[in-house]
Amino acid sequence: MLRPANPAGNSEKQPARSFVHVLAETSDKLAGVCSMLEERFAVAGERLDAEAKLSRVPSAIVIRADLRDIDNIAAIKKRAGHLAKAGKRIFLLEHSSHVSISQAYALGATLVLPGTIDRSRLLAALSDPADPSSVSSSGPARSDNAVEAAATAIASMFTAVTLGQPLDVDGTKAVGRQIADRITERGLSEWLTTVRRHHEGTYQHCLLVTGVVIDFGLSLGVGSTDLERLYSAAMFHDVGKARIPLAILDKPGRLDAEERALIETHPAAGYEFLKGHDHISPEILDAVRHHHEYLDGSGYPDALCAESIGDIVRILTISDIFAALIEHRHYKPTMPRAEAYDVLCGMNGKLEKALVHSFKQVALTR
Repeated sequence: MLRPANPAGNSEKQPARSFVHVLAETSDKLAGVCSMLEERFAVAGERLDAEAKLSRVPSAIVIRADLRDIDNIAAIKKRAGHLAKAGKRIFLLEHSSHVSISQAYALGATLVLPGTIDRSRLLAALSDPADPSSVSSSGPARSDNAVEAAATAIASMFTAVTLGQPLDVDGTKAVGRQIADRITERGLSEWLTTVRRHHEGTYQHCLLVTGVVIDFGLSLGVGSTDLERLYSAAMFHDVGKARIPLAILDKPGRLDAEERALIETHPAAGYEFLKGHDHISPEILDAVRHHHEYLDGSGYPDALCAESIGDIVRILTISDIFAALIEHRHYKPTMPRAEAYDVLCGMNGKLEKALVHSFKQVALTR
């Protein structure tokens, strides 16, 4: 099924096209994905129930499969060695749930595109100029380890909530330390770019918030203990959203009153889930429950006022709002960072003015 990079009979030398390998559970699904890609890439494809015959290292692997089917999962696991060599491993999940997304990351996904397949989104993910097409097994896969580990940790967290399983608190904190080390080494802008390139929706948001809050803490000169509190709070802050359907979390456009009320249950839901776990401090629990509170008492779920809102919550709230404004959604343009900072500055009485002022260098220059 491999298409040649140059049409037959064309004597003019053309640049070699990136090689994309497609795996799917049925012939129809395989043909559908290949037809979307063949004009722009050299494409080879095979069904998951066939013997693996990949003869060259692809720049990307695209997998279209229902991860509720244990045979599909087993077939993908058999190809783990091939997957590891590709810089991009994109899973297309028409049946999307927190559990399926978590399973995809556990199988090695670098990007999960849930819901109806969108050709333009898939091509954009494969064609990203920031991730060169000449991929080797030792290149981008290693350089994005922190992103992949963080995405896997967040997806696993959501699965734990969905299935009522214990949370790996220490493992999640260890991933937070990885992110902190990466941002210390490479800066916030590189983290934001990489996350937005590889992730969508709620998972992207959690990764962005964690990066922003770490850089904010570093800019403020907080000690290592407080920095751990900050990144732990950021990693855990939206875990309550695992109780909310993805169709609502990722809905394009305005939520109705009932949907908005459901969304607003997530801080308390996250708090209730986490409070029974060891190694989660009261400060982190407070941040998870209260990251949508405002100094003027207009927030939720407890309508706290200034004197009741701690420093970690104040820092996390600013970071959370900023990350929400600059995140990439396929149905709307990404807000520039300067414009997002202006929004923060306009939230008079809701956010601590001195912290918003201190946040300026994070928002605009780091």
